Amino acid sequence: MAKPSRPGAGNSKKKGATKGTGGNGRKALEGRGNTPKAEDRAWHVAGKRKAAQERYAAAGGKGRIGQKPQGGSNPNRRVTSSAASNDTETVTGRNSVLEALRTKIPATTMYIAQRVEMDDRVKEMLAIARHREIPVLEVTRQELDRMAGFDGVHQGVALKVPPYEYAHPQDLLEQVIDRGETPLFIALDGITDPRNLGAIIRSTAAFGGHGVILPQRRSASVNSAAWKTSAGAAARVPVALAANLTTMLKEFKKQGVFVLGLDGGGDVSLPALELADRPVVIVVGSEGKGLSRLVTETCDQIVSIPISAATESLNAGIAASVALYQVNTLRAARV
Repeated sequence: MAKPSRPGAGNSKKKGATKGTGGNGRKALEGRGNTPKAEDRAWHVAGKRKAAQERYAAAGGKGRIGQKPQGGSNPNRRVTSSAASNDTETVTGRNSVLEALRTKIPATTMYIAQRVEMDDRVKEMLAIARHREIPVLEVTRQELDRMAGFDGVHQGVALKVPPYEYAHPQDLLEQVIDRGETPLFIALDGITDPRNLGAIIRSTAAFGGHGVILPQRRSASVNSAAWKTSAGAAARVPVALAANLTTMLKEFKKQGVFVLGLDGGGDVSLPALELADRPVVIVVGSEGKGLSRLVTETCDQIVSIPISAATESLNAGIAASVALYQVNTLRAARV
């Protein structure tokens, strides 16, 4: 069997009149021209960075993110948890209970263990409860153990609170803009352990983040375990619920927010991160599966955290903490 000839080449074995190629042969020999610059290729990391820079410039620069969606926002818009309205959550641990009381979360009952050690935190809890007329019940430690759950640590106190009320992502963004601050959010993709969520909420509070955003499905919720791990930060850091995480990220991008994904195989190492002083949402995936495909495609940049070769990966909560610390440090250095 004769081998197929390359486009544009003549066939010396063919006799008689032949039909022309219409210039296709000449075009094949000429090639496709010069290779576009990296920044002109939309799929390239440099292209994504350029697009983000252009979005940021169009949004008006630092502290201003584009126009708000038509119809405005409702600052009181909230999304309650999926639990029934008459259900309650149990907050345990001295720091968590004290923070919940300080921030005036509408608690219904406070529980205190018999013969509990009366340190300054317990005394302040009792004073706040009396002032707000919250019933205080003295119970056995066994009863508190049951309320705290299998692996809960209550430290002799517990508080009954209504189901968590989630904010709306767009409201969070607009509130930060209205305060004249540069947004810094954490979005979670596939984080199902509430203790990881609690740790991330705590880190967000520690390193200047403005809120945590969760997808409505396949995600941990702000429950008693998250409250406990956050050490009370869940009372101060707003958590928003997105009906669809990918759609929400795209909306944020339209308003000048730079979307940063954390992944071990990232294009850029975290210490070399650019645009940290711009509006940013950091997306963290699960430790096992990482970021989902659609979320990865939506990110402007995928960033990796350099770690020792002896360590396979970082826990999602630790990875989020490192990223928040780095962004916070870079922002402080550029002020």
